[in-house]
Amino acid sequence: MLILRTVLVIHLAVLVAYTLIVIQNHGMTLMPVFFGDMAAMAWPGQFNLDFMGFLILSALWTAWRNGFSALGLILAVVAAFGGMAFLSIYVLILSLGTDSIRDILLGINTR
Repeated sequence: MLILRTVLVIHLAVLVAYTLIVIQNHGMTLMPVFFGDMAAMAWPGQFNLDFMGFLILSALWTAWRNGFSALGLILAVVAAFGGMAFLSIYVLILSLGTDSIRDILLGINTR
């Protein structure tokens, strides 16, 4: 569990630093660039489409893990827009309450 937590913290720190530099250099123009690359039908757009699939999967998992409760649905929206910044914090917090990957992954669905 220590390795997982370490990877999550390191990745979050690198991601935040990188994001701040990108915002400083290019502003808060993510959406036009993200969807513009997809509309251009080139490799950056293919990567964005693939990544969007991971965001949707992350959101669905988050909602499912929480039994599609109101909190789970709110967290799912945050997951869809927050990406790895959300997921690294969420899994890190979950890991502090257990040493079981099974509990982290399944949440209330432990049957």
